[in-house]
Amino acid sequence: MHLRLADAADVPAIAATLALAFADDPVWGPVLRRPDGDTSHLEPFWSRFVEGALPYERVWIVDDGDAVAVWLPSGEPEMTDEQFAAVEAIVDDRLDPEQRRAFDGLMEAFDSNHPHGQPHMYLSLLASNPARRGEGLAQRMLAENLSAFAAEGLPAYLESTNPANDRRYERAGFRPVGGFTSPLDGSPITTMWRTLDA
Repeated sequence: MHLRLADAADVPAIAATLALAFADDPVWGPVLRRPDGDTSHLEPFWSRFVEGALPYERVWIVDDGDAVAVWLPSGEPEMTDEQFAAVEAIVDDRLDPEQRRAFDGLMEAFDSNHPHGQPHMYLSLLASNPARRGEGLAQRMLAENLSAFAAEGLPAYLESTNPANDRRYERAGFRPVGGFTSPLDGSPITTMWRTLDA
């Protein structure tokens, strides 16, 4: 496994992995899925999240995008106003009104449930290419990231949108601290925190 910091040239590969990995996510899948099966909007959608995080030098990639982790320092915006406007344009153009309302509700819920005060690292996105799923790439990358952050004195926070992943995060030292549900269909989202002594 070759783990390295990503740069702008990696954005297409990272967005492709995110699009594949989150297509069947219990929360993001229904919000972003088109009834005609067209997925051409997914990579442009996710690429804005990656581009927004790149300046913090906390986006990690394994090999050529087989696994990716998008981290942000606490208190920093997930993307610029221009990048978020591009995301909203995709949502407006490609999704139906109910999905648009759900997207807005999700973004508000992510923000309102995010802990404020103590400095920490925020795991915005973690994914592995479905073709490499089961090999432990994302978990090994997560462990290395967390070890580095702990050495810097930084705890970590995430939102798990797939209950099947909660145990994996718990094995990495995260503990549930709350949660909310998708405004589209009530799918659960678990908020999780990892202390420095985890």
